[in-house]
Amino acid sequence: MSLFTRTWLLAIVFAFLLFQSAFTVNQTEQVIITQFGKPVGEPITSPGLHFKIPFTQQINSFDKRYLAWDGPMVEMSTKDKTYVQVDTFARWRITEPMQYYLRLRDERSAQSRLEDILGSETRTAIARHELIEVVRSDKDRKPLQDETLGPLTGEGTIGVLRPIRVGRAAIEKDVFDAAAPKLAEFGIQLLDVRFKRINYNHQVLERIHQRMISERLQIAQRFRSEGEGEAARINGNRERDLNEIESTAYKRVQEIQGEADAKATEIYAKAYGQKPESAEFYKFMKSMETYRKVIDGDATIVLSTNSDLFGLLKRVEQKSR
Repeated sequence: MSLFTRTWLLAIVFAFLLFQSAFTVNQTEQVIITQFGKPVGEPITSPGLHFKIPFTQQINSFDKRYLAWDGPMVEMSTKDKTYVQVDTFARWRITEPMQYYLRLRDERSAQSRLEDILGSETRTAIARHELIEVVRSDKDRKPLQDETLGPLTGEGTIGVLRPIRVGRAAIEKDVFDAAAPKLAEFGIQLLDVRFKRINYNHQVLERIHQRMISERLQIAQRFRSEGEGEAARINGNRERDLNEIESTAYKRVQEIQGEADAKATEIYAKAYGQKPESAEFYKFMKSMETYRKVIDGDATIVLSTNSDLFGLLKRVEQKSR
């Protein structure tokens, strides 16, 4: 074999060994080198080019960035025996890669351990507090009120929120404080824990809907009561005004009629009181009006001979003869 051939073969072998022993670490990674399954040396956390023994040593890479854990929707009970469905998420990172590798090996195992610990602590925290503490976070929060309801929402218990002592944010902090030391044993730093969604159980939803219906019915009944009271007041005022108008009009009619009768009497007195013949004629006209009212074709009259009516009829009979 020629020298050139041997040199070429040695170069190829060297390049192959170099390729097997050299590796790069990304700035988002941290690496643990293992030999026959056991860690060798300290974890490599600085990015750049690094070397290992080829064939016998293996590299195990872990992410240095913030990682997400999104838990499943789990049903659990509150202190007041109300079942809710809680969806939790968390952020975490690997701070002790050697401890993480020895205890968990990979991210799949870490996610499973996170679900066990965070799920357990969430159930414990939810079970220690009532439902209103779980769903509310602000102690000073005021409920949104429908402006069309006016002051009704401030009366009684309608539209009034019960005061809370702890709140959802404090419960999330309790879960964080309880879970962080347990996860630190696995080389994991817990960064944050939040309740992404809290849904009511089906039976709880039915009770809430019934309560909402009951409150709305109370508000509607108050509106109806106020409307009926206002209608009664308006009708009362209308009847009063109508009676006042009618009485005033009747009084005025009577006054006008009285004035007219007085004026007519005055005119008659002036007309028939000027001469004795006028008075006699007036008396005759009034008698005729009386006869027209009391005597018709079928009337039968019994008169005294001393009555004025009989005397007038007798004179009329004598003149006709």
